[in-house]
Amino acid sequence: MTKLHLIAFDNEDLNVVSAHLQDAVVRVGDMALLPREKRFAAILNRFDWARVAAADEGVRRGEPEMARLRTALRFERVLGAKLSGIDVARTDEVLVLLALSFERSGPEDPAGTVMLTFAGQAAIRLEVECLEAEMKDLGPSWAARARPRHPVDDESGSPRSG
Repeated sequence: MTKLHLIAFDNEDLNVVSAHLQDAVVRVGDMALLPREKRFAAILNRFDWARVAAADEGVRRGEPEMARLRTALRFERVLGAKLSGIDVARTDEVLVLLALSFERSGPEDPAGTVMLTFAGQAAIRLEVECLEAEMKDLGPSWAARARPRHPVDDESGSPRSG
């Protein structure tokens, strides 16, 4: 198993980080805004989608087909954060990360907003001087109990389980 260490300085980079963190689970108490350091940090358990893809393609590595890894995520140059649908007092509440995104304040402005979008309409909005993010796996993987599933639209446009 190869541990991932990814850096993001633009939308393309952040899309790669977001893909690897899709369906990561994080406890509210494992996220922190550090205003003095201008940093937001979180420790998540990410689902290893690359391992599933390798197993689906018939590439076997002698490892469980589904696994999770302890992973650190940090954003630098953070000026502030706003939460929606998250109660910071419920530190043991578990959130499922769906996506990360970045929107510039203006076409030539490096500043902007990073959005962490979670299942259940929860979100964190980070105001940043510029996009500077890092994702790093911290340790060995362990077998996951289930593969995350997402509702998808059928041909009629109605959601169905996929």
